[in-house]
Amino acid sequence: MLDTSVLVLNAGFSLNGGDIAVSLITFIILLALLKKFAWGPLMGIMKEREDHIANEIDTAEKNRQEAERLAKEAQDSIKNTRQEAQAIIEEAKQTAKEQEQSIVTAARTEADCIKESARQEIEQEKEKAITALQDQVASLSVRIASKVIEKELSEQDQEKLINEYLKEVGDSDE
Repeated sequence: MLDTSVLVLNAGFSLNGGDIAVSLITFIILLALLKKFAWGPLMGIMKEREDHIANEIDTAEKNRQEAERLAKEAQDSIKNTRQEAQAIIEEAKQTAKEQEQSIVTAARTEADCIKESARQEIEQEKEKAITALQDQVASLSVRIASKVIEKELSEQDQEKLINEYLKEVGDSDE
């Protein structure tokens, strides 16, 4: 027959049913106390830590996105600055070309003025030379006429006198 209150094992141990029930009730009470006073606060701390880590991850993600946005803005700014610099260079080149054209035009205008002035001066000198030549011709004509009047010339003498006159006129042209 088996006695339910005591179990005997081959190893020499004996178990009492009342001791098992008391141990089981004590264990359940201990579990309830642990759940209320240890497990609950421990889980609360773990939840707080989890929330803190989640917040840190969110903050890090926001910071990463902000850094990416700032990097993009910096790249855009650099790109715009380069475009502005290129535009300034192109404008400077255009201005230099315009100044070059202006200088060339001014130089040509000045050269044309100098040429015109020289041409007018040459024309004036030519007029003076023609006037001087006409004066010489008139003077020579008067001298020839006076020589012709002073002496009566033969045809040969008149021809000789005319040739001399022409020779004098020819020498004065050179």
